[in-house]
Amino acid sequence: MKKNIEEKLKELKDPSMFIGVQGDGIISFGSGQPDLEPPKEVYDILSAGSLKEHRYGLLQGTEKLRNALSKEYPGSDAENFVITNGASEALDLTLRAIGKIGDKILVHKPYYYSYKPLIEMNYLVPVFTETKEGKINFDDFAEKVKSCKAVLINSPCNPTGRIQEIDTLKKIEKLTKDSNKILISDEVYKDLIYERENYFLSGPHVVTINSFSKTYGMCGFRVGYLYSNDKKIVDKTIELKTHTSMNTSLIAQEMAYAALQAPKSYIADGLKIWKERRDITYQGLLDLGLEVKKPEGAFYVLPKIKEPRKAVRELFTKHRIITYLGEWFGAPDRIRLIYALDKEKIEEGLERIKKYLKSA
Repeated sequence: MKKNIEEKLKELKDPSMFIGVQGDGIISFGSGQPDLEPPKEVYDILSAGSLKEHRYGLLQGTEKLRNALSKEYPGSDAENFVITNGASEALDLTLRAIGKIGDKILVHKPYYYSYKPLIEMNYLVPVFTETKEGKINFDDFAEKVKSCKAVLINSPCNPTGRIQEIDTLKKIEKLTKDSNKILISDEVYKDLIYERENYFLSGPHVVTINSFSKTYGMCGFRVGYLYSNDKKIVDKTIELKTHTSMNTSLIAQEMAYAALQAPKSYIADGLKIWKERRDITYQGLLDLGLEVKKPEGAFYVLPKIKEPRKAVRELFTKHRIITYLGEWFGAPDRIRLIYALDKEKIEEGLERIKKYLKSA
């Protein structure tokens, strides 16, 4: 394992070398995995033995879970949802359903590192609109969207933790509706916003991507979903799922349903913890003299640093710190840190970064 990581560190092609790496005194600011436990209701179903079904389930997802989700989205219906293996499959299926070879998909920078590969693996073409301090430049967006089949919005954003202004989101909503463009809204962090309530993008051709991974700390259960009022997109994703993953795990769907039954205080209590950690991390990076914009949601921060490749390598090899290269997210002069760690580990990690900066 160690030799394999050292070889991959020479190239730093993608985050795969770090995913799941732990122990040996390592502090990981890497993989976007919440460390908070899921609601206790999620595990209660195991002792209850409530699920004994072992056959294939409905490809669209259990009616029970889809009905529960429809209550979370006013005006929706269970038939508008497709349950998937995490948000990643939901996005992959959506891209396959809406595009044909050569179609362009507009994405704002910086972007989640899987967006570009997923778009390209589906023989589509990514087009990038720039942001200023993590905020979309609407004029640039409006010009570039003209040649695109669809738009992909991520707010709060991985890797910046920034949210898009409501006024901008409303303009995007209207522009895409008027021009008959498909609007894909990746909202996996919608419940982790510190500054305001989430603004839910809606319209006849909007596809909402979400999962139980971030809100409920259920990354390994792999339960996500897509929601759309465009029945053609919904039907096409179900057809595609027939030939790919079939149904999403039935036991995982049962656990997802249980998570929705947990008191809403679970989300509110978690948000307080995330905000406290955000403040510690953000202030700590400022104190180290690094340029960084304050996260407004999610649990990521994207500081600017000299020689990012050297920093990622040496933070790991010399200081046992995992960070992600900003280049993977379309931000070549930065590194990404996640603060899904308890306060003591965050503070220790910041101390190790301080030592690196002094020796660099």
